[in-house]
Amino acid sequence: MELTARQREILDFIEQQVRENGLPPTRADIVRHFGFASPNAAQCHLRALARRGAIELRSNQARGIIPLTVRPTHAGGLDFLPLIGRVTAGTPVLAVENHEDEIQLDRSRFRPSPDFALRVEGDSMINAGILDRDVLLVHRTPEARSGQIVVARLGDEVTVKRLRRRGRATWLEPANDRYDSISVTGADDFAIEGLGVGVIRTRLG
Repeated sequence: MELTARQREILDFIEQQVRENGLPPTRADIVRHFGFASPNAAQCHLRALARRGAIELRSNQARGIIPLTVRPTHAGGLDFLPLIGRVTAGTPVLAVENHEDEIQLDRSRFRPSPDFALRVEGDSMINAGILDRDVLLVHRTPEARSGQIVVARLGDEVTVKRLRRRGRATWLEPANDRYDSISVTGADDFAIEGLGVGVIRTRLG
């Protein structure tokens, strides 16, 4: 994939924002970060990246700038991560029976680095740039800050949502208005399994 130096800088910035914040930047974020004189200048670069298959642009979403691949920084030093498919009820996420495959990538591209990958099912996180059948890269940790995208276990179900906390209240928030937030109480069997640090798009459309 041939990119100009500026296009590569913009792609790096998009991927960095997804890793650090769990969300792609807005067009205004890109204009501000690179000091473009107008939004049109940023849009021209974004369209060029889309034509080259580096990103997908979704005009009906505020953050509809979706990186399509995880690009290693060098040819060697790649790691194998287990790819988790549908999680069997009551089993740990990383149990052998939940392994669908393995993926190979450069873990050093991510902060924090991913420990496993999870096949996402459903469209509850589409406005965060996570679509049905995407692969979410996950850093294994039992802790996360409010506002971060997490893989959480609630009872026998494992779900990908945005963690929200206010005072003693905790809830799991979707990124799709068609779905309701899930309230978590002290009586629930609830645990954070990991933090989303990146997304690999597996299909277009």
